[in-house]
Amino acid sequence: MSDAHDHGEEDAHGHSEEDAHGHSEEDAHDHGHTDGHDHHHHDADTVAIGVVTVSSSRSLDDDPSGEYLVSAFEEAGHEVAVRELVPDEYDSVQGTVDRLARRKDTDAVVTTGGTGVTPDDVTPEAVKGLFSKTLPGFGELFRRLSHEEIGTRTIGSRATAGVVSATPVFCLPGSENAVRLGADEIILPEIGHLVGLAGRGVEDEEGGGESDDADADPGDADATPDDAE
Repeated sequence: MSDAHDHGEEDAHGHSEEDAHGHSEEDAHDHGHTDGHDHHHHDADTVAIGVVTVSSSRSLDDDPSGEYLVSAFEEAGHEVAVRELVPDEYDSVQGTVDRLARRKDTDAVVTTGGTGVTPDDVTPEAVKGLFSKTLPGFGELFRRLSHEEIGTRTIGSRATAGVVSATPVFCLPGSENAVRLGADEIILPEIGHLVGLAGRGVEDEEGGGESDDADADPGDADATPDDAE
């Protein structure tokens, strides 16, 4: 693959009622949470991950990016429930991500590969059709951070994320450097929080209790359009 986010890859604010900036008390960026609700009490301490390598040229024995994801999550105290390798084919990628996202023993899915701009890079197209919610901030932050390392070449990366069947799904480029950046700087710091939020209503229904989605942080629960490819 020729993922253009190639780091050497072969395939490509508590505001007052109105502060000096004119923000109101209910500004969506006010994460001081004065409503008395703890929006982190749903955070998952241990997360079970499904790792998917998208490549038609590699094997699980020759997959440094997939290996890094496994070691990074396990070292952080999480577990890898399943690891698979699929070819650069739309149906294979979509079917695998959909199946893993629906498994009861998998809390999140991370893919590596297929996010570039060559004809066989189809991961974003395959998974976006599954998203019930998109997480545009993931791709935005990933490209901002990668710009610090590779400059303007980051525009060729289409790293993306969203929620499939109450399961967060993150799609990273295929290079090991890109996987390190995405996993260490973005996914690992937020995975427990996102898993807790994404599965919140499901847990409440299974437990017979009422969902407290009405108390959710607007910044957390916001469903926004896909970022431009």
